[in-house]
Amino acid sequence: MAAEPPEGLTQTHENGSMPPRVATLDQRALNRALLARQLLLDRRRASAASTIERLVGMQAQAPNLPYVGLWARLIGFRPEELSRLIETRATVRMSLMRNTIHLVTTRDAFGLKPLFMPLHERGYMHGSPWGRHMRDADLVAIQQAGREIMGERPRTVAELARILKQRFPNRDANALAYGVRYMVPLVFTPPRGIWGAGGPVALTTFDAWLGRPPGPAIETEQLVLRYLAAFGPASPADMRAWSGLAMRSVFEQLRPRLKVFRDENGRELFDLPRGPRPEAETDAPVRLIPDYDNILLAHADRTRIMPEGRHLGMFSSNGVMQGAVLVDGYVRAMWRPKVLKGATALLVTAFGKPLPRSQQPAVAEEARALLEFLAPGEKHEVEFGPAKP
Repeated sequence: MAAEPPEGLTQTHENGSMPPRVATLDQRALNRALLARQLLLDRRRASAASTIERLVGMQAQAPNLPYVGLWARLIGFRPEELSRLIETRATVRMSLMRNTIHLVTTRDAFGLKPLFMPLHERGYMHGSPWGRHMRDADLVAIQQAGREIMGERPRTVAELARILKQRFPNRDANALAYGVRYMVPLVFTPPRGIWGAGGPVALTTFDAWLGRPPGPAIETEQLVLRYLAAFGPASPADMRAWSGLAMRSVFEQLRPRLKVFRDENGRELFDLPRGPRPEAETDAPVRLIPDYDNILLAHADRTRIMPEGRHLGMFSSNGVMQGAVLVDGYVRAMWRPKVLKGATALLVTAFGKPLPRSQQPAVAEEARALLEFLAPGEKHEVEFGPAKP
């Protein structure tokens, strides 16, 4: 909850005037503010497109993650709505924040992609195993070849590598292909990403899929304001953890327009003056969210939503969907579908210690609703497994 600065810690300005009091927001207050902005206190009636823009994109490393994320937030969401948006090219999947795949509206795709292209290029040259093979390469020629090849039709990275190897025989094929993957504006194409559909991980160029190259870039001030609307109150370090971009100077430029708080450790937090900040004791319903949901990745200090010391990466290597269970607003367990004889079950595994029996009915109710979304019309069961350490 908000608290005034402790007595004796206030200071005066040089002109003798008192500075504005800076309220402290405790962990629960930050948690409730985050849940409110993420539509996880109350489901809303809203379109999938407007919600994706409100959240500044949705994590889409696995194609079905945005569907579950929208189900957790919207009343009556049906997967066909998002599938239509992808099929009609109103939304697209592409690499953006943290060099990871996100689903965004096409309008945001044009404005956001230019801001993140330098991040992708640095990630390739300095943070990938392929960049060291390309320090002396003609990157301009490689990018131009990549645009031509990927603009012809959607292709996989493996296909791209084979074709580039023919043009640049003295270069490592994978290094060439991933150079194009990182440094040429590309989008992922259907059928992958359509609910219930499979298909190769294929990409093509912005120009080929959306009709023109990305741009103009969204103003950095606007991106900070949108981040705070979705994830605030937050610090520049928090935004960097979410985006991979250094924005401290932009926060300082916006300071006169923002409200300033501190967390319990004294860190300065910024927020929109009218951003929702519910009371810390506001009830938070059980919610099941997909793994890698941006609510779990949006802050340098994740204790406002995650147990301290709990690492991310619950998504299994074999591609089985799973995610996080929010109880009283915090990640207390993970969920995973499993097929039983004659039924589709959802296994809930708590962290640290088992969920109290008093909390299990609400978790089970929400889990059955998710099962009906994932596998409508089938027999459903919910199981509570032993707690993980």
